[in-house]
Amino acid sequence: MVNKQPQRIKSITEFHQVRGLTKPEHPLISVINYSDIIIHSPDQPVTNWILDFYSISIKRTSNAKMKYGQQDYDFDEGVMFFMAPGQVFSVSVDPNSTIQHTGWMLLIHPDFLWNTSLAKKIKQYEYFDYSVHEALFLSDKEETVLGNIIQNIEQEYHSNIDKFSQDIIISQIETLLNYSERYYQRQFITRKITNHKTLDSLETLLTEYFNEEDLISKGLPTVQYIADTLNISPSYLTGLLKVLTGQSTQQHIHEKLIEKAKEKLSTTQLSVSEIAYELGFEHPQSFSKLFKNKTNLSPLEFRQSFN
Repeated sequence: MVNKQPQRIKSITEFHQVRGLTKPEHPLISVINYSDIIIHSPDQPVTNWILDFYSISIKRTSNAKMKYGQQDYDFDEGVMFFMAPGQVFSVSVDPNSTIQHTGWMLLIHPDFLWNTSLAKKIKQYEYFDYSVHEALFLSDKEETVLGNIIQNIEQEYHSNIDKFSQDIIISQIETLLNYSERYYQRQFITRKITNHKTLDSLETLLTEYFNEEDLISKGLPTVQYIADTLNISPSYLTGLLKVLTGQSTQQHIHEKLIEKAKEKLSTTQLSVSEIAYELGFEHPQSFSKLFKNKTNLSPLEFRQSFN
């Protein structure tokens, strides 16, 4: 029977209880070995979760899949993924198969970060908004580096807590996040075939969009629309594009828009207002302002210089 309503887990202590683990040594931070987790009962092959805390994991699991929305991901290979508080995900298990877990999970309650520099900075790590199929694939060397940091965190909160403990753990968490950022940048570069296919798809999508006749009713494409059409999370798409091209998704949209505007200004007799409306702008002033910002010329100045 499928559990359709997500189960909200409000604390790390509650998570330990639900997953058959002993009480955490610290209520706001915990390192869990996946091999210690008890799988939910076979009559509930799918469990939906909402966690009120951060989760960072490296997981290898046979016969189990993680789902974000409609996207499934098989964790046989072992990948790293990140979840911020309040995100919905589900785990599905084949009840007729033997489940084997390896890897670790770091749970961090937002209260642990309170009044530290990381409280705000952690929101700047965009990979917490990536989908599961955009998970981080690690080399053995990279996994060892991160594993050593996790051991340091675990050792610190297992020791006698003193006034230095939180600062030391926060520093280790920030180091873990910075290494993860580095490894994601590496992944954007090394997975060239997949990433360049994404670039090609983006170029085709924008060309077709701006060639349509009903832009007046549709308006300009949004970053969310582009990401949804390409089946990529907006933050992952922007991160990928910045590494490969130096431009964000919004900048790519504007670039294609200006390209189309130049074509209309140089090959038609349409007025600037008419071109603005055809390109999906409600107000011609907004179009003229964007055009000048991108080209250092007003639309009329461009037309005159071209002629």
